[in-house]
Amino acid sequence: MRALTENEIRESFVNCSKGEARRLHVPRDLAVLPWADLDFLGWRDPGAPDRGYLVAETAGGLVGVTLRTPNVRRSLTKTNVCSLCVTAHAGSGVALLTARRAGAAGREGNTVGTYICADLACPLYVRGIRRPATVSRPDESLSLEEQVARTVANLDAFLAQVLQTA
Repeated sequence: MRALTENEIRESFVNCSKGEARRLHVPRDLAVLPWADLDFLGWRDPGAPDRGYLVAETAGGLVGVTLRTPNVRRSLTKTNVCSLCVTAHAGSGVALLTARRAGAAGREGNTVGTYICADLACPLYVRGIRRPATVSRPDESLSLEEQVARTVANLDAFLAQVLQTA
């Protein structure tokens, strides 16, 4: 992923108002992020733990979505798997993140959701830069490039649901 500016990030959001996009928390360390290792930029809002944000480069340009997580208690003994990068995490390492749909559907309250790494660091897990706290990532027969392609395809499918107007 190419390095993004704060303005590019704010202008990319498709499922919130321009005012909401201006007020949302953007990471302060954009200059030092490992952009070459990111397939998308994802972060949680430190001031609002139930909110997250995701910005991805798609064929149609940058797409940013605001995400929310319902307050759900997770078992510390169960393992969950991220729907994007297929990384297993124990306890609350995977969260159900929901996004309002873009356009009129979102204004009517329609949402879509999927289970994603709670810290939104999927690209780093796939590349082995970050490791889940208590569960080891299983060895896969897919190459790193194929795992990255799978993660991007899964993300594209989720974003297509957010952008779906009908």
